[in-house]
Amino acid sequence: MKLTPPMTMMDFFIKSEGTWFSQRTVHHFDSAPDESGESNLIVKVLAKDDPKVIAVCEEQKVNPALARGGASFNWQDNLDNDDEPNPNYAAILVDIPSSEIGRSGKFLRNRGYVEGIPVVGRYHFAADGVLTIDTEYERNQGQERCWFLTDDFRVRVSTVRMMNGVNLMAYCSERRCLTRKQLEEMVQNNLARV
Repeated sequence: MKLTPPMTMMDFFIKSEGTWFSQRTVHHFDSAPDESGESNLIVKVLAKDDPKVIAVCEEQKVNPALARGGASFNWQDNLDNDDEPNPNYAAILVDIPSSEIGRSGKFLRNRGYVEGIPVVGRYHFAADGVLTIDTEYERNQGQERCWFLTDDFRVRVSTVRMMNGVNLMAYCSERRCLTRKQLEEMVQNNLARV
C-alpha cells in the first residue's frame, strides 16, 4: 500500500494522533548533558473550537477564527506508568494556515520545545510530504523536519542554533504503539482464522 503523506498541518496532526514510541539521539556541540533516550509521545487532535485552541490564540493575541484546529503533544517516560503525563512535558499547537490550500503557514505553541515560552513557528510541506518547521526563540533558532516512512513509522531531525552556531542536532525515529484494545482485536481476529 502506497503511503499518502500529509500535506497540511491538520492532516499531519490527524495522521500523528495516537501514542508513539520515540527513540532519539542528541548530539550537543558543547558540554551539555546527553539527552538521548526513549520516551512515549501522545498526540491528540483538537478541533478549532476546543477551549485549549482558543486559549492559545487569545494568549498570543491571534483571532481564534483564523485557526484551523490544533493538537496536544505530551511526552512520557514510560507507558507502563499509569500516571497522567507530566504537564511540564506537554504543548498545545494551533494551526494558522497561510491559505486555503494549507501547505504552509504558522503555528502557535503555548510552550516552546527549546525555550519553555509561548512561540510562533513557520511551517511548510514540500512536494514529497516532508514537513519543515522553523522557530525563532528569544536566544535560539530551531529547525525541525519530519516525514512519514509508513503510516506507523516516522522520522524527525532537528537542529538548534545559538548565536554562535549550531548547539545541538537530534534524530528521532518514532513507531506508533498499538493500544490494548487494538491488540485484543488482533488476537480475536487471529483466533477466528484458526
